[in-house]
Amino acid sequence: MKKTLFFIATACSAVPAMSYADSPYFSFKDGDGFKRFSVSVGALYVKPTGKAQPIQINTSVAEGEKTKVGDVKMDSVLGAIDESKPNATTKKNLLKTAVDLDLLGLISYKEGDSKYLKSNVSGEATINGLSQWEAQGTGLEADDVATLGIMSNYFFTDNISLEVKAGLPPKVDIIGKGQIYAPLTGIASPTGVGAIIGDLPLKKDIAITDLSAQDKAASARAWTPAFEFQYHFGKTGVNKFRPYIGVGMMYAYFNELELNKTIEQDLINAGHMLINMKDNQAGAALDGKKSSGNPKVKLEADDAFAPVATVGFTYDFNDRWFAVGSVSYAQLKGKTQITISDEKYGELINAKTDIEINPILGYAGVGYRF
Repeated sequence: MKKTLFFIATACSAVPAMSYADSPYFSFKDGDGFKRFSVSVGALYVKPTGKAQPIQINTSVAEGEKTKVGDVKMDSVLGAIDESKPNATTKKNLLKTAVDLDLLGLISYKEGDSKYLKSNVSGEATINGLSQWEAQGTGLEADDVATLGIMSNYFFTDNISLEVKAGLPPKVDIIGKGQIYAPLTGIASPTGVGAIIGDLPLKKDIAITDLSAQDKAASARAWTPAFEFQYHFGKTGVNKFRPYIGVGMMYAYFNELELNKTIEQDLINAGHMLINMKDNQAGAALDGKKSSGNPKVKLEADDAFAPVATVGFTYDFNDRWFAVGSVSYAQLKGKTQITISDEKYGELINAKTDIEINPILGYAGVGYRF
C-alpha cells in the first residue's frame, strides 16, 4: 500500500509543479479560452479478458526419494498399484490373498472397517513424480468488478493533456479453474514375507484440491493507478463533443490477499502428506492422515506494470461542467505464488501461476474544469 500511495502522490505532485513553471503552457492561467485542469468522478467497470494459465508446482520430495511406508490401509496400497506394468495385477492379487488368509494377524490388522498392512511387510517406497509438475487445465482468473473512478487531467495545450487515473481500490474475486492432482509414481518394496511378492509399481493421481468447486479461489484488493498522455480532437468553445485517444502505463499492486478456506485446508492437507513422507510414514501420506507437523499456507501476488490505451469523449454542458466516457485496455499480467511451509522441514510446496488480467475498463462520469 505504501508503494501505491507513493506512486499516486508522485504523479499528482507533478501537476502543481508544472503549473507554476515559467512557460505559458504550464500555468493555471487560461491560454486560448480553455481550462488547464479538470477532475471527473464516475462509475468504473473492469472486465478482465485473460485466460487461466496452468499452475506450476514444485515440492520438497525429490525424484527417487526413498521413504519407509509404515502401517497403511490395504485399499490405499491396492488402489495405487500400476496394473499397466507387467505382472502387477498378479502381484496385487497375491498380496490381497495373503492378507485375506492372515487369520493370525501376522502381516495385517483391522481397525474399524479398514484393513491395514503392517510396517514389517509394507517395507519401503521410492517416490517419483512429485518433485515438479504442471497442473494442466488449472489456473486463476480475475472476476469482473465495478468501483468509483477518479480521473484528473492537466492540459498542456487545448489538445494535449496528461491524465492520472485512480479510484477506490476494489476487492477482486479470483476464480479458480480445474482440479489439482499430485501425479505420484514409484516403486513399493515389501519386506519380510512380503518380499516374496516382489516390488510393486505405483501410479496414482492424488486429489489435492478442486479449484472449480468453489465460488472463488481467493480475493485481493487491487490498486491500479495509471497515467496517460491524451490527444483531444476539436477546440474549446467550438466543439461541445470532443473525442480523444490516449496511451500510458498502469501500475498494479495487490494486498489483503485471502485464500478460500476450503482450498486453504486442502493445501494444508497436502502439506501433511509431504511431512508424512519426510517422517518415513508414506502409508499415512497415502491414507491422507494428519502428520506431526504444522503446515502453513501463504498467498502472494507480484506487482506489475502494463501499457494502457484509451479511446473516449467529453461533452461540454458549459465551460466548466462536462460529461465523459471512455473505454481502455491494458495488457496486464501478474504472477501469483502459493507456498506451504513447515517449521521443521521448511518450504514443502511452491505453486506459481500467471494471472492474465488484460482488462477492458469502461468509464462514465461527470467532470469539472478549473
